[in-house]
Amino acid sequence: MYEKILVATDGSNLSKKAVTSAISLAALTGADLVALKVVPRYPQSYFEGGLALQAAEVGRIEKQWADEGQAVVDDVKKKAELQGVKTRALIIKSDIVSDAVIAAAKKHKCDLIVMASHGRRGVKRLLLGSETQQVLTHSHIPVLVLR
Repeated sequence: MYEKILVATDGSNLSKKAVTSAISLAALTGADLVALKVVPRYPQSYFEGGLALQAAEVGRIEKQWADEGQAVVDDVKKKAELQGVKTRALIIKSDIVSDAVIAAAKKHKCDLIVMASHGRRGVKRLLLGSETQQVLTHSHIPVLVLR
């Protein structure tokens, strides 16, 4: 049914449920898995008048984010491979998570995207947006959303 499944994770508890489901589905269908964590390109201050970060501080923060992201996808890979699922652990730097998820799925020739939805409503959704909704809207391959 599926040959390659991309699972997008942010390391949250809800995301871990999506990872568990993606691993089970991959094991059931014999699919390979691509575990993806999207990390921001560089720290930004969203407040007017905020202090600019020094280059060394930006580098330190970017390395920390990359290391933490790699740890998240390495954990997914370890869990999947214990179930016999061939897995690629991948981190991508991008400020637009939904675009990065869709681009990674296309690049790695995935035929399903699995991700969690935090189910935000009202003002929180308006302010924080919905990366899952953007993936659903713009993806040309099926998307399995778990809550």
